[in-house]
Amino acid sequence: MNDFVQFFTYLSSTPLFGLTATLGAYVLASAVYARLDANPWANPVLWSVVVLILLLLVTHTPYPRYFAGAQFIHFLLGPAVVALAWPLWLRREVLLRHIRTLLTAAVLGGIAGCGSAVLMGWAMGLPPDLLRSLSPKAITAPVAMGIAQSIHGVPELTAVFVLITGLIGAIGGSYVLNAIGARGWAVRGFALGAQSHGFGTARAIYVHPEAGAFAGLALGMQALIGSILIPLIAAFFA
Repeated sequence: MNDFVQFFTYLSSTPLFGLTATLGAYVLASAVYARLDANPWANPVLWSVVVLILLLLVTHTPYPRYFAGAQFIHFLLGPAVVALAWPLWLRREVLLRHIRTLLTAAVLGGIAGCGSAVLMGWAMGLPPDLLRSLSPKAITAPVAMGIAQSIHGVPELTAVFVLITGLIGAIGGSYVLNAIGARGWAVRGFALGAQSHGFGTARAIYVHPEAGAFAGLALGMQALIGSILIPLIAAFFA
């Protein structure tokens, strides 16, 4: 036991702490997720976040020290998003055949996701900087934070809103789609990717390859459309 305490004390003072803690929490949560037959409530990202928060609180580890190691995983977020292009390439003929429908769905989905959040926030009296930070909540984190910064929002708050939106969609999306009678893996995957970005896409990939491919398409389209339209709309209302 004394050896373990000494090892943990050493590890917590190095960048390896954040990397080891993140990987360990996710591997453990993924094992539980698989054991529970991929139940949405057992989402490994959700429980990894919970475990890491508790670990940082119990060990009194400052977030900057944790992120010094976790940033290596954060860096991989960009390449992971780009890698989603491969399943899309395998289905390029289907995508080209339905490109108009997909573009329309992406634009309407983006307007619904962004507009509903901003309108609800405005009705509740949120200050302008919070509304600007909230607007890109349905877009993948790296792009959303860049959008927030460009429209004078708070990127750190945007990251939190993106996290919450993604987790809600990844956990509750299947129930909502079942309730409205949505059928077909392409439809379900596109809906998850459009409103729950990376979290929804990860869930879709786990459930079915077809759903994962269309979720990745929706994620990319939302990032592209949102990065163009949100700053333009924000400038119009400035």
